[in-house]
Amino acid sequence: MTAGKTFLEFFAGIGLVHLGLRRSGWECVYANDISEKKMEMYLDEFPGATYFHREDIWNTENVLKHISVRASLATASFPCIDLSLAGQMRGLEGKHSGTLFGFLHVMQRLKERGLMPPALMVENVVGLVSGKNGEDFKRTCRAVAELGYYLDAMIIDAKHFTPQSRPRLFIIGVTREVMPAHAQSGEALAAELERRNGVVGKKLFDVMKATQLATEWVTFPLPSLPPVRTDIAAFIDTDPEQAWWNEEEVTKHLNRTSKSHRQQIERLQLSGRTCIGTGFRRIREGTTRVEVRFDGIAGCLRTANGGSARQIVVMVQGDSIKMRWMTPREYARLQGAPDFNIRRGINQSLTGFGDGVCVPAIEWIDKQVLSSICPSIEVPPQTPQRVDSQAQLSLL
Repeated sequence: MTAGKTFLEFFAGIGLVHLGLRRSGWECVYANDISEKKMEMYLDEFPGATYFHREDIWNTENVLKHISVRASLATASFPCIDLSLAGQMRGLEGKHSGTLFGFLHVMQRLKERGLMPPALMVENVVGLVSGKNGEDFKRTCRAVAELGYYLDAMIIDAKHFTPQSRPRLFIIGVTREVMPAHAQSGEALAAELERRNGVVGKKLFDVMKATQLATEWVTFPLPSLPPVRTDIAAFIDTDPEQAWWNEEEVTKHLNRTSKSHRQQIERLQLSGRTCIGTGFRRIREGTTRVEVRFDGIAGCLRTANGGSARQIVVMVQGDSIKMRWMTPREYARLQGAPDFNIRRGINQSLTGFGDGVCVPAIEWIDKQVLSSICPSIEVPPQTPQRVDSQAQLSLL
């Protein structure tokens, strides 16, 4: 028997899901990731976290050795690279994103032992919905439902909490034993999905309706998301001590902007105001382009795998135009973890944050859904069940 607000954190990364849940009293009793560099950052933020286990999720028996109690919740932010253009949209057939099924195999085995948590949260990019006409999403949800979870799904964009455009898909699963009274199904479910608007996009809604589950879909009534934040300037350091580029480097990047973007910068110069924007280097029509934005929102933070993936800070101040790379501390702020204990190198830190989730988005989901499913109560041990692992794996 274990306290109600305990959780298992799979694909833990540097612990941003942990940060989001900890603030309402959740306790992590097991964390797993394969990356040594992410483990280092996790332990920097959570020193003494003896529950962190660096292991390949496919090494099921090694993982199971470290889980001896039934937690209330399991979270899984599995790798997204194969669900994006960078991974050539391989989807769940890809080496990285396919590790989702390693996680689900662990959950199967926990179910056999009576230790499967009654609630689950899976997080990834919206490419899981849009890619392959939604087939990867359907496959994921069907496999999770086969474990006995009733499912809800929602798209939450970080821009409602910090000025960063970062839409992410969250799949919430709950077993019948802890199904909250306010969960909705049937006609009420359809009405709730229609009402959510920005929380659930039409594409997601359509794919959910087309996905038959072994259990069923349920919804948790959600309030409107907070207003979009456009205060990027409050997250960026503008002092002279920053590593601003020299004039030659700035000119080189300005020459790589499109005509419309260069005109936008010139208009801002004429305004006389200090304006903060961001930019990315991208390959467009076979050439390198610098795409800038001054709408008060940063582009989606990404890992530091090459210079093009790093975000650029652009400061226009009258005739002056300054540029530099965004720092790890600024990444941390935009991920809602401004006080994260950053002790590692630039690329390691940027990759850690770029692969993570937005902390206040997790807090919002926790407040609206997770804590209502798993309040601070005692969760009884689950009766072990015989599961035909081979039959289950055929679904994966």
